[in-house]
This record gives sequence, C-alpha cells and structure tokens, in this order.
Amino acid sequence: MPTTARLTCIIVDDNEINRLTLEHLVDLTPELELVASLPGGLETLTFFRGGGHCDLILLDVEMPTLTGLELAKLLPKPTPAIVLVTTHRDFAVAAFELQAVDYLVKPVEFVRFSQAISKVLAQRPAAPPVVKAAESPADLFVKVGTKTIKINFDDVLYIEALSTYSVIVTTTQKHIVYLTLKALIERLPFAHFVRVHRSYIVNMRRIEAIEDNMLKLGPYEIPVGKSYHEEFSRHLRSL
Repeated sequence: MPTTARLTCIIVDDNEINRLTLEHLVDLTPELELVASLPGGLETLTFFRGGGHCDLILLDVEMPTLTGLELAKLLPKPTPAIVLVTTHRDFAVAAFELQAVDYLVKPVEFVRFSQAISKVLAQRPAAPPVVKAAESPADLFVKVGTKTIKINFDDVLYIEALSTYSVIVTTTQKHIVYLTLKALIERLPFAHFVRVHRSYIVNMRRIEAIEDNMLKLGPYEIPVGKSYHEEFSRHLRSL
C-alpha cells in the first residue's frame, strides 16, 4: 500500500465475533486507526451525533433495526468512505448505488481486506499543506449542556466518570460532558491522556508527584487502579 496518513475507521457489525475479526485485521493494517467498534446502526448514529467522525466505515449489511444499507443513507455529510461486509455475494449492485468503495464477503481474509483498504487510500484526496503557525493541537470541541465549547486540553488536569457523564477538570473550572469516560477517551487525540482507574483519565504532563499509587495534580489526588498500574508505568517511562 502507498505510504499516507492513517485513516480513522469504525466497525459496525451486530456480531461480536465478526467485530473482533475486523478489529484484528485493522490492527494488522498500519494505515488504519480504529476509533470505534459498534454493534448496530442506532449506536452508529449516536456516535456521529455526539461529534464522532471517521474516514472509513467497515459496515455489515445484514443487521437488525437498521440494515447497513439503510444506515448508509442516514450518515452525515460528507459521508465517510464505505466498505460493505456481508455473508452474501449479491450486494454488488447495492454497493454501486451507495458508491461504496468495495464490499467484502465473510469470512474476510487479510489479503482481500488489504485490497479494499488500498482502494480507499487510492481514492483519498491529498491532504492540504499543514500550516504550523495556525495549528492548535491542544484544542478540542466538546458538548457541555446545550453548548459546544472549545477546551484547551493543555489546561486539563484529569477527567472523572460521573454515571453516564464525565467531568473534565481544568486548572480553573469543571465541565460536565455528556459522554461516558470510555467514549471520551476514544475521542481524545492526545497520547498523554491515560486511563489510570476505572473512573479517571489523567493528563500525564500535569502530574506533579506520585506517592503510594496516588497522583498529585494541582490540588487533587487521583488513585491508580491495580489493573491500570502496568499501563500507567509504561506511559510514565515514555515521557
């Protein structure tokens, strides 16, 4: 495959085994970055309405409630590239009508999967030149209440789970965001934000001290969960 920027992709399939298979194929493909693996059409619409985005959808055709073909017609514009995944070989016409880049027949083999991704990459427009002075890589837009606000994540100390919501704690204030902690960490494009507990994500750059598995971030102390200790240590060594 040609060298290019990584494609962000989501997997949509109601069968868990099929999702795991596609996740493995994505993991084997350096040109791809998986941002979500979803069990159906309704969850996919929620993903996009919540601000999610991707370059490519690996879309199962036969799903309950919303089929893949029905879902494809409801996707936001500009529509991501679509690769249909099906157990049958008679969806070529449907794929053409949806302007899908390709369609794969289950069980999907890696060689055939790679061919489909090559087609997607070949159709991808060249990225515009990056103007360094205009970049603001630490900023991210999130929905807070009825507003969508821009948060500078350099100022964020940690993020805490609050039922089905999350609380983003900055150096000066707290924001309640209508996303679960799991959904939020999938959207964060910053490698220095690491989950250290089932209820906490921390900004590794804001850690002032570590004592007895407690992290000091400004006036706050955040625990490191036992099951997250190894991952936290690995990120700590990479700083």
